Amino acid sequence: MRRLEGKVAVVTGAGAGIGKACAEAMAREGARVVVADIDAASAAACAAHICSHSGEALAVGTDIADEGDVAVLFETTARHFGGLDLLVNNASAMQLTPRDRAILDLDLTVWDQTLATNLRGTLLCCRRGIEYMLARGGGVIVNMSSCQGLSGDTAQTAYAASKAAMNMLSLSLATQYGHAAIRCNAVAPGLVMTERLAAKLDDAMQRHLMRHQLLPRVGCPNDVAALVVFLLSDDAAFITGQVICIDGGMLAHVPTYADGGNVRRKQAADSAVESSATRPV
Repeated sequence: MRRLEGKVAVVTGAGAGIGKACAEAMAREGARVVVADIDAASAAACAAHICSHSGEALAVGTDIADEGDVAVLFETTARHFGGLDLLVNNASAMQLTPRDRAILDLDLTVWDQTLATNLRGTLLCCRRGIEYMLARGGGVIVNMSSCQGLSGDTAQTAYAASKAAMNMLSLSLATQYGHAAIRCNAVAPGLVMTERLAAKLDDAMQRHLMRHQLLPRVGCPNDVAALVVFLLSDDAAFITGQVICIDGGMLAHVPTYADGGNVRRKQAADSAVESSATRPV
């Protein structure tokens, strides 16, 4: 039996990237998926792809920063599929990140708009989702955080703050509604190469970021989708209130790891040369 068979799910920001991968993976596991995105055309394309592969999906154009839009999203879900069991809050104000700078250079409009979508929008979806989950006797929520919510950086101040707050929102939700059989976890991706990110990062920047990973490849949206499906399924029935990194080990090491890697590689190369020189012919 498929792990999400018969479940009704909402995925926000599902028109592209990680959200799209999550929606498609959930549909493959049997969920009936509402694909929500501020880009209604992208949402419709994702839903059509799911339906063409024998899944069930419905597209709803939604701005999660708009409380009225959020209400319509969940009302439409309940009317079309009969209720709600699963919620993945993936939508994020990524279009603002080029203007999301260091604190003294940060336009407060960018701060306000970023938190309005990433944090307040996630809260609005959680509030509505919980109401429908209570009526079903429980449910599961996964909030899409980021490794940037767990460490400081030279820019993206608003984005990082919103994701750090999302982590605590997730723990609060898990604490407050665990007794009602509602689980909530946050997932914190590291370097995950979506189409949007690939268009922003040149080869030099990709190599720079890769130096800080422990694994020899970048992540892909399907990596994150696999984790999300697991957390939504009964395989994770005793996991709640966690922030789970999926970052190839980017945050697992000492700060000097990347610089030390060059030293280790040189030592390994020197050792190989010495070994070759002393090996009997």
